[in-house]
Amino acid sequence: MKMKKLLIVAVMAMTTVCAQAQSDVEAYFTAKEMPDMLKWCPAPPDTVGAAFTYDIMQYMWGKQMRQDKERAAIAIRDAVYGLDCIIREFSEPFGMKISKEETPEIYKVLRDGTATCDSICRLPKRYYMRRRPFMRMHEPTLYPKDEPALRKNGSYPSGHTILGWSSALLLSEINPDRADTILARGYMYGESRVIVGAHWQSDVDAGRLAASAAYARLHTSERFLEQMRLARLEYRCKAGLATPAELKAYKKARK
Repeated sequence: MKMKKLLIVAVMAMTTVCAQAQSDVEAYFTAKEMPDMLKWCPAPPDTVGAAFTYDIMQYMWGKQMRQDKERAAIAIRDAVYGLDCIIREFSEPFGMKISKEETPEIYKVLRDGTATCDSICRLPKRYYMRRRPFMRMHEPTLYPKDEPALRKNGSYPSGHTILGWSSALLLSEINPDRADTILARGYMYGESRVIVGAHWQSDVDAGRLAASAAYARLHTSERFLEQMRLARLEYRCKAGLATPAELKAYKKARK
């Protein structure tokens, strides 16, 4: 009985933490205000055409890539969905440690921007409810911890890929000098979903397309544009690139 009470308390605590984390996000648009993927993005491939044959081929490629221990380890790290993973994996290619404490403006636009982009996939995921590779192939993924939840979540498009690619687009806009490195990591983030076995290649391809459309939508928000201005200013100050006028403007904005 005591153990049961402890489990209830733990669940309540986790629910509170999740609610607080979600309440921190200040999305720039609602899901309904984002481009409707059902109206412009092709449906996932059927199971008899050439497109699905390519999905199968890429699934086999992903299984081969699991033999590369270093690449497999990256794919497993990428499987942990969320902003903490993005910050950990993208700080090095970005060229600066990203954190809520040390780079608050960059953190804020990354948090709110990626959360807004993520909302573009809610409708198509529910509508198509595509079965994931590990479900159809009856084989385990590299990250079995996620499998029960993934079985209840549509595969098309890849939400992880939307997160990774929108993060790459955003960070490369803040630091364009390292855009090649940042975008390469963002592309790899999507590939990880095929390697893990959680997504088909067409899910990943649609995820990158969705992220690009969502990111374009962000640029119609004046609040987003202002936050991006502050994030770029913060980066220049932290990197030692700012002019005296920029340093003054950043200090004023942070008061």
